[in-house]
Amino acid sequence: MKRKILALCLAAAMIAGVFAGCAKEDSPGGSNPGGAAARANADTSADNVINVWSFTEEIPNMLRRYTELNPDFPYTLNFTVIATTDGAYQPALDLALQNGGSDTPHIYAAEAAFVVKYTSGSASSFAATFAELGIDVSKVDTARIATYAKEIGTRGGAVVGLPYQATGGAYIYRRSIAKEVFGTDDPAEIKNIIGPGWDKFMSAAAELKANGYAIVSGVGDVWHPMKAGAKDGWVVNDKLVLDPARENLLDIGKQLYDNNYMNNTEDWQEGWFADMIDQGPQPVFGYFGPAWFVNYVMNGHVDDYTFGDWAICEPTVGFSWGGTWVLGNGNANSDKKNDIGKLIEWITLDTTDDGLQYKWANGNLFEGSAMFPEDAQKFADGDFTKDTVASAVVMDRSNGEVSVLGGQNMFDIFIPAGANATGANMTEYDEQIQAIWRDQVNLYIAGEKDRDAAIADFKQLVEDELGFGS
Repeated sequence: MKRKILALCLAAAMIAGVFAGCAKEDSPGGSNPGGAAARANADTSADNVINVWSFTEEIPNMLRRYTELNPDFPYTLNFTVIATTDGAYQPALDLALQNGGSDTPHIYAAEAAFVVKYTSGSASSFAATFAELGIDVSKVDTARIATYAKEIGTRGGAVVGLPYQATGGAYIYRRSIAKEVFGTDDPAEIKNIIGPGWDKFMSAAAELKANGYAIVSGVGDVWHPMKAGAKDGWVVNDKLVLDPARENLLDIGKQLYDNNYMNNTEDWQEGWFADMIDQGPQPVFGYFGPAWFVNYVMNGHVDDYTFGDWAICEPTVGFSWGGTWVLGNGNANSDKKNDIGKLIEWITLDTTDDGLQYKWANGNLFEGSAMFPEDAQKFADGDFTKDTVASAVVMDRSNGEVSVLGGQNMFDIFIPAGANATGANMTEYDEQIQAIWRDQVNLYIAGEKDRDAAIADFKQLVEDELGFGS
């Protein structure tokens, strides 16, 4: 069990953008599937190279597939993949952007944890606007890209980056427990039991506890929707701000802990995964998460235990979690800009059947590809992963039914979930500040310090480590 959970944690976190497996590919061929075929007849001079930087193989494999589908594309794609593990990706990317030259990144990826730095923060000057790349920006609206994705990817009113997937969050709950305790497993009913608002959520927690169930596995499970409910970001006008919605984690966490409404696990650790398969101290009703949580964390892990007993509903508070934004370098060779834009548009805004969005939503991007011949039978059997995508238009006309959710069409929930999320309260300092905050919250709810001390210590640590006083 421990070995399985460790492997699951590593794989799921890489896909989610929590951290990525270690890999670096400086040369475009090598052992990567489809790499050589994509470049067989390409001119390898610097003028005919587009450099792509990412922290997983996901975007490189998308673009390898693009060249397979579009063999006349005139450029060699040179991929550099550096894991975010130990903070390696950002310093390397920053240096490459600053140095320029033939090795400069033309297309680069940034995940939710640090994307604001590259879209509107301290490293945003490198990003070209989509308009500068020849992308028809009106497609952002016609494709119905979620507001949070646009907010995060905008600099001075202009779009400079967009994600390819949607990461609006839902509440993922057990059908059997819902029927026993609440008399229904209907998502339209359950959403009104667990929200909107934390008062209703805690009332549901008390009812579940009275029947022997925990509403979540650990306090980390409520953190993502709670932080999303903040009006202000962590830093406003160079001052630390503790928004009341985020401060409320102290009180909600304490109630969960003191009333045994949770199993007090730590997210991404063994006990957290064990709760998904009824191996914890008390059965857990649900988790908060986006589609990748269903597809890559739960699916496979719960197969012999709770598979098909899950459903999703709109969450207590709208939120997003994770995601990868794609940007183009504004300092790149001007002759390449339209072709750079063409690749980014195919990934993020092409809503036709031939675009990445439709193929990703329906799980058939690599169907018929020579890149992964070992998966041919999987596609023949229809055994592939469907995923939420940035375009709500594409999800509207796609089939999002997944077996782990008992055949529920997840797009019916994740479309409004994405529409109700916000990115306006994000800053480039979130990752560091939130780690400090959660440490202090955990100490408080466990009774190791009082509430005032937890807040005071949090503020002092942020000032000491990042220089933002309150």
